This record gives sequence, structure tokens and C-alpha cells, in this order.
Amino acid sequence: MADHNDIGKRGEDIAAGLLEAKGYNILDRNYRFQQAEIDIVALQLEPAELVFVEVKARSGTQGPFPETAVTPAKKKRIFKVADSYLYEKQMRTVPVRFDVIAIQKADTEHPLIEHFEDAFRMIDLY
Repeated sequence: MADHNDIGKRGEDIAAGLLEAKGYNILDRNYRFQQAEIDIVALQLEPAELVFVEVKARSGTQGPFPETAVTPAKKKRIFKVADSYLYEKQMRTVPVRFDVIAIQKADTEHPLIEHFEDAFRMIDLY
């Protein structure tokens, strides 16, 4: 059985492939700022938006849905990293969106994938 890191890496690969198939351009993967990370940064062309994607992958279908692991604390860390990314890349005026891609059975040939577009916003924290 694959370990936690292998499942996460496989989930991110699956998510990047899904986004590319939908026409997104992958700009960065595993962008880090301090101790936080954004799994995927992508550009959606129509409508033009910079999309920060959190990937949650599980090996099976038992337990809570993967997307429920995006807690308010996790969202705060994602916003912090996104702000750093926008500042570093000088993209502060670009429209942004925060998505979650949840994957169950990530270690199989036929994973279950769900893409939650615009899954959360900064306003959700207040």
C-alpha cells in the first residue's frame, strides 16, 4: 500500500492532468511560503482567472470526504501563500479563485475525482 506522501503526489498529478484537460495552464506546483504551501497554481483562460488549487487525496472511500479536510485554518494558510505568490509574481490585479480537487481511491486506476470551483473565499473566514 502506498504511503501518505505517495498518495498526495499521485493526487496532485491527477489534479494537474484534470486541469490541463479542462484547458488550464499549470503555472506552479507546490509553491511554498514560510511553512505553508499551495498545491497547484493554474491559469484559466476563459474567464481569465488565476486559480489556487488545494488537492486532497485519499487511498480509499472510507472516512470523511477529502474536501472536508480544508479547514478554516488551512484556508488562512492558503490565503497567506496566495498573497505571497501574487506579490512575488506582480499579479495583484489579476482576478483569483480558490478551488479544491478531492480525490478518492487515488492509488487505483479509476480514482473518483471531484473539482469544486470557487470552493471558498476570504470572506468565508469572517
